[in-house]
Amino acid sequence: MSPEQVLAACQQGIAAWQQAFNNQDAAGCAAQYHDDCIMEAKPFGRFEGRAAIEVFWQGIIEQGFCDVDYTDVSWRAHPDEGYILTSKWTMNKAYGVVHREHWTLDKNGRARLISDEFEVLGER
Repeated sequence: MSPEQVLAACQQGIAAWQQAFNNQDAAGCAAQYHDDCIMEAKPFGRFEGRAAIEVFWQGIIEQGFCDVDYTDVSWRAHPDEGYILTSKWTMNKAYGVVHREHWTLDKNGRARLISDEFEVLGER
């Protein structure tokens, strides 16, 4: 795949994650992560693997968080593979920043997160 095609796949990945979250679908959110992804969710902690990440997102959804939106989105090529996303985000009850999402293609050519680091900066 060309770098442009890889970037387009990564952009589709974050769009799929956002749609799943806004549809209150924790399993759909978790499907955007590699099986062995590590997610650093500040101040909540570190979550390893797709199953643990799904449990985290289910808990967030059950607390009434919804309507995520991204602004100031930046993509840059990772020197080894995939792309790094950084952005600001807002939800109905909180806002924060994505410090670093590393998206790569799996063996089927679908973009998935291999690492995710974000932070909640405040309540709304």
